[in-house]
Amino acid sequence: MVSDITTEERFCGGCGFVISERIQDSGAEWRSFSKEEYDGRSRAGSPTSLAKHDMGLATIIGHENKDSAGKPLSSSMKSTIKRLRTWDGRSQAHESADRNFIQAFSELGRLKDKLTLSDAVMEKTAYIYRKALGKSLVRGRSIPAMIAASLYLACRNSETPRTLTEVAQKINIKRKEVSRCYRLLLRELDLKMPVADPIKCLSRIASKAGLSEKVKRQALTILRDANEMEITAGKNPMSLAATALYLSCEMSGEKITQKVIAQAAEVTEVTIRNRYKGLKESLKT
Repeated sequence: MVSDITTEERFCGGCGFVISERIQDSGAEWRSFSKEEYDGRSRAGSPTSLAKHDMGLATIIGHENKDSAGKPLSSSMKSTIKRLRTWDGRSQAHESADRNFIQAFSELGRLKDKLTLSDAVMEKTAYIYRKALGKSLVRGRSIPAMIAASLYLACRNSETPRTLTEVAQKINIKRKEVSRCYRLLLRELDLKMPVADPIKCLSRIASKAGLSEKVKRQALTILRDANEMEITAGKNPMSLAATALYLSCEMSGEKITQKVIAQAAEVTEVTIRNRYKGLKESLKT
């Protein structure tokens, strides 16, 4: 069915039969031509989110000292509203769990900008962290380390190519500590992580190394052949993707050093050389 707001009709998209006339417009009664204009005219709040300490359900007292008619408040009313605003902010974080969520999700917001992650990954991370807090797994442990481990779990679950080393560096915590929290969450929450696909890492490494589209397509064919031969199991997906790109560069005649690809994939040159030998021999047979 197709709805035409101009003619106020709802009709079949295949045959054009008009099903109903004079339909009601359920949209807004105002128009906007930019995001700023939309935000200024919208009277609805932000959607609920697990990545907010109150899930986006709490209300706040605005900072504009004006009444409903737009007139400025008197000096006595300003002091009263200021006091109410202070107590309103304090009342929203009076429990230890709320204070924990505020600190954890502020760290999560910073990580989102640094790692350029989607809202779906943020929601999954907040869900895992809330489960961990509910089982008292955060008690006695570093909040940034736990939120970093939850984020890495969410990336693995959604097949978003982010390494544990990268997450640890962005949040400025030792990799060993984040890894310990990651194993704890896996064990205590009984989570099953999908096997990481090296194909998902190709575009990211190729973009960092400045490789051509032809090299990427050939590397994609190499990895697909390797998956069919079942020689990718148990190996680091980033190192496999980097090796496939290096092998593709050799086959297409594009000159690049192992060091450049290793730095783009955040692995060592020795790892690429070891994977290169096994991958080349397997593809020959």
